Amino acid sequence: MNLSRMMRHFSTSQFSLRKIFTDEALSAIEQSIQRAESNHDGEICFAVEASLSTNALLSNQTARERALEVFSLLHVWDTECNNGVLIYLLLADRDVEIVADRGLNEKITSTQWESICQRMELAFVQQQFEAGVIEGIHCISTHLNEHFPCDGFVKKNELPNKPIILGRTPRIIK
Repeated sequence: MNLSRMMRHFSTSQFSLRKIFTDEALSAIEQSIQRAESNHDGEICFAVEASLSTNALLSNQTARERALEVFSLLHVWDTECNNGVLIYLLLADRDVEIVADRGLNEKITSTQWESICQRMELAFVQQQFEAGVIEGIHCISTHLNEHFPCDGFVKKNELPNKPIILGRTPRIIK
């Protein structure tokens, strides 16, 4: 059990999250996802969580493990072409995790995914949260453009473009 991590999580609240991700910032992220998805057949989902629950902290749950749970909870894996991508931000840890469905993940190396996460995390260190998320969306879209180009038809939007704010309870706050 990491005491400093626990303190960070207990002190990072939904209020802290909403100060960083204002309605305007969330709208800009949503528009970025919408614009990006108009250029390829992939699906991008952004979810942010202020902190982990006490039980998750006591069991040493990592941001990666939580991101995999959220990937499943939000059905990001359930796209027709298996090309859904989750960008998960655990605010208390300033940790970004990208989880991609098998249709895209088999085409992108773990080094490429980690590079995108590091670029986003660098922006977060500089308190540029909105810009960091939008940069991540742009980078992921570059890969989606390459591997899942738009076929010219109007595609169905399979995942919400609106950012998802996760609460400490299992329910999702929108």
